[in-house]
Amino acid sequence: MEQYTGHFMQHLPYLRRYARALTGTNGRGDALVTRTLEWYLEADEAESGRGDDTSRGTLYRHLHKLQDEDGSPPAVAPYHPVESALMTLAETDRRLYLLVNLEDLPVGEAAAVLGLAPEDAVERLTHARERVRARLTATILIVEDDAIIAYDLAETVRGMGHIVCGNAATMDEALSLAAEHRPTLALMDIRLADGDNGLEVARELRARRFLPVIFVTAFPDDLAKHGLEHLGPVIPKPFTRDQIEQAITRAVFMPQPEDARETQPH
Repeated sequence: MEQYTGHFMQHLPYLRRYARALTGTNGRGDALVTRTLEWYLEADEAESGRGDDTSRGTLYRHLHKLQDEDGSPPAVAPYHPVESALMTLAETDRRLYLLVNLEDLPVGEAAAVLGLAPEDAVERLTHARERVRARLTATILIVEDDAIIAYDLAETVRGMGHIVCGNAATMDEALSLAAEHRPTLALMDIRLADGDNGLEVARELRARRFLPVIFVTAFPDDLAKHGLEHLGPVIPKPFTRDQIEQAITRAVFMPQPEDARETQPH
């Protein structure tokens, strides 16, 4: 029995990672792995595949069986962009996506775990990736009165595969574009044309609806002077493209805070 437990333990880190993603919480995932271990030790050798060549695929299949028997949907945080994107997939496609992209299984092995024909798995995975990618594409508003800097920011955004919905040089332009396009993120200068202030734009956007803001400014201390650090992170000018890309990635993949949920359109 001890040697069988040792064989199982070789796969434990992978099983825990996958089960947690499958169920949506650490606790439920670990409970699912524990039940799989109990089955592995109690089932007959032919069914469980006990031995030196214990297959991760066999264990993944039993995780799925237990999850299906439980009948509980994944406990997914609905405001996490990645989880929300995955939840738009059919359950088989979600599992296929996780097995290949999270667990690094070759598509053929993942297909065998799920009982799919290899060519069907390839088609399903392609569709799943396209759907997730589309859901994770941000629509970004640029609020910057310097045309050269605005162009550089726009090129960086598009190079990442995101969409630029427009560039505003004033507060009125920014609010108008935000109302028309409902962006998911804004890159905001602080000192704008016509004496307008990006801090006021950000506060007004927050009052109307939650919109994450990244300030890109030559005056990074202005937020602290006004006690407005909570409005968003700051990238000081001059900036590098790497800084912009990293900040956008963090903003796109970060779950929205609790106070954002009450202002989301239904």
